[in-house]
Amino acid sequence: MKALEGLKVLDLTRVLAGPYCAMMLADFGANVIKIEPPGVGDDSRAFGPFVGKESAYFMSLNRNKRSITLNFKRAEEVELFREMVKQADVVLENYRPGTMEKFGLGYDELKKINPKIIYAACSGFGHSGPYMLKPAYDIIVQAMGGIMSITGPEGGEPTRVGASVGDIIAGMFTAYGVMVALFHRQRTGEGQKVDVGMLDCQLAVLENAISRYTTSGVVPGPLGNRHPSITPFASFTAKDGHIIVGAGNDRLWEKLCNILGHPELIKDPRFDNNGNRTTHAVELQQILNDVFSAKTIAEWLELLEKAELPCAPINTVDKIINDPHIKAREMMVELEHPVAGHLKMAGVPVKMSATPGAVETAAPLLGQHTAEILQELFGWDEAKTRQFFERG
Repeated sequence: MKALEGLKVLDLTRVLAGPYCAMMLADFGANVIKIEPPGVGDDSRAFGPFVGKESAYFMSLNRNKRSITLNFKRAEEVELFREMVKQADVVLENYRPGTMEKFGLGYDELKKINPKIIYAACSGFGHSGPYMLKPAYDIIVQAMGGIMSITGPEGGEPTRVGASVGDIIAGMFTAYGVMVALFHRQRTGEGQKVDVGMLDCQLAVLENAISRYTTSGVVPGPLGNRHPSITPFASFTAKDGHIIVGAGNDRLWEKLCNILGHPELIKDPRFDNNGNRTTHAVELQQILNDVFSAKTIAEWLELLEKAELPCAPINTVDKIINDPHIKAREMMVELEHPVAGHLKMAGVPVKMSATPGAVETAAPLLGQHTAEILQELFGWDEAKTRQFFERG
């Protein structure tokens, strides 16, 4: 039995943040019913790359779910959703604030139908505040949230993080909020609204950038790959590319100097403690680059790993997905899609000893499970189901 087996989730979300949250719940056994508008479905079904006519983007985010189509412009289908809410534990949505209220399906209405419902809304700026109605995408909240201002080469222009962390982090926080609300409901029987703003989530992960500014008054900027307060903790130039080394304390620094064949650096007053090394980080970077350039990445990794110094190559995607550790941790999984065929995607990162998650079913075709779900929830027979489809 999986940890969330028996949990019924009505998923109205689309594109990335909301579907990522729903996927996290589905991976641990939640019965996630993805509700999509007929004809087009989730916007991301139109995003490339494609396998035949199926979006690989969509398929990577909607595994372990079932799809039903409902048209909220039809009163009878809005009413059908309201009936579904009576049986549900969680409603997920990532519309702009006010959209669900226009359909008569906001939290205040749904809690009248089911007081135990957990209503989770993930939007760009949350359901309060002066920016509430502003449209948002990942790059918008990365820009406004400050993370772009500290990302990129030192002295360079602000840079978007390569992965869509504005969306994904918000999806993670929404899943966290749902689980906290479910724990509260288990103790009290009371449902509640979970309001997650993507911009809030970006601020929440700025960690040392906020503490550096609030304690010093200095506005942080991009530093490339080096750490603002731990040195050496950066990338260095080897003979055939770049290698990452992290010497996070004086003991590791001493060990690194000996491996590099430069023990004199240990007592150099510019580098004899972490504070001094950080103050003279640019000088130290040049010195270490000159040393690292004498050997290849593989040669340095062998020496550093033998000494148990934190180090790593900078993997490209093709290398990390074929890494033996990733394979051992089952972080690349394979499954069959009814149209796209054989697929590979990232696995479940949270490993549970008693109730492990799993990737079991491919992302659904648009409306693939409509009949199945209507019959399952409402006991409809074939004739009534057929009549539903005939109405449009």
